[in-house]
Amino acid sequence: MMEKLNGSSLNLIIHPGETIKELLEESKMTQEELAIRTGYSAKHVSEIISGKKNISSKFANSLEYVFGIPTSFWINLQGNYDKELLELEKLNHIQEEEFEILSELKDVVKYCEKNKIIESGLNKSLTLLNMRKFLKVNNLLSIPNLPLQKVAFRGSKKLRVNINILYAWKRICEYVTEKTEVKNKFNKDLLKEKCLEIKKTMFLEANDMISELKKIFLECGIAFEVVHNFAGAPVQGYIQKKKDRVLLCMTIRQSFSDIFWFTLFHEIGHLMNDDFEDQYIDYNFIDSQTEKRADNFAKSELINDEDYNKFVKNAKYDISSIKEFAKKECVKPGIVIGRIQRENNDYTFMAQYKERYKWANDM
Repeated sequence: MMEKLNGSSLNLIIHPGETIKELLEESKMTQEELAIRTGYSAKHVSEIISGKKNISSKFANSLEYVFGIPTSFWINLQGNYDKELLELEKLNHIQEEEFEILSELKDVVKYCEKNKIIESGLNKSLTLLNMRKFLKVNNLLSIPNLPLQKVAFRGSKKLRVNINILYAWKRICEYVTEKTEVKNKFNKDLLKEKCLEIKKTMFLEANDMISELKKIFLECGIAFEVVHNFAGAPVQGYIQKKKDRVLLCMTIRQSFSDIFWFTLFHEIGHLMNDDFEDQYIDYNFIDSQTEKRADNFAKSELINDEDYNKFVKNAKYDISSIKEFAKKECVKPGIVIGRIQRENNDYTFMAQYKERYKWANDM
């Protein structure tokens, strides 16, 4: 009787495409040549070899002409694979609703495959089981019932949250920061001292900026990463205390640099206020005193409140004055413009002078 598959035993179920791949290697034939010989497109052949498509009876007949192996062999090979998959789904209690969740997570799956977090090119049943392992759940349907309370999120009030994608994003944050060795304990006083140093990194090139931020936060006992964002998880920052480890993850979801920096200092504000010790999660984007305290911290650390009030009182909103004021506050002009936009609720104001961040190689 077949045992319940998990771990490396998932690889015991071999798609017929693997057999074709071996035959190609033995005969020193390329996939493109096989496509020509069988009369199918190169894409169709590639998807069969990678396990994304099954061997039809018509394609099996074409393979008989090319390799001299009977059509019945290929049909039986595909049939046995389908049967093993069916048994796998039954033994692992895979429900149709789980495939619906897997479909919701398609961008997360794509990210995980590209970054070799899970194996790529597998049948959706095997992909589902691998995602169960990565997400640390026995069933994807259980995700909405998981306790996410020891987390603080920041995001947009206007965008809809998909709890499955949100949880997967959180899990990716945990995964990428697990690789960071944090030797120091979290030091709140040192973090406060480092705020000016953190601000200065915004003048570096993007990659150097992230690298320098990682070093600074590591000194303070924090594992820091900038993580890809996904539609359905409209968050910009994430903090969590896990045993002796403090995690701080950011996205560049809204791309504008002033939003990135405001959110980063908002998360630092949570750390300074010990909010990450509280058992709450604000992904429903409900206004609270906790959020307002973190917002006030971010505003005052980026731009001194007294200085800002004097600046706006003079109402010199030309770009030269903004650049001069930004230099005194040790921030880029876009940070000043962003604050003026927020406080006047006018996001068109000098928007052309605001920098944007983007991924060098998007997923």
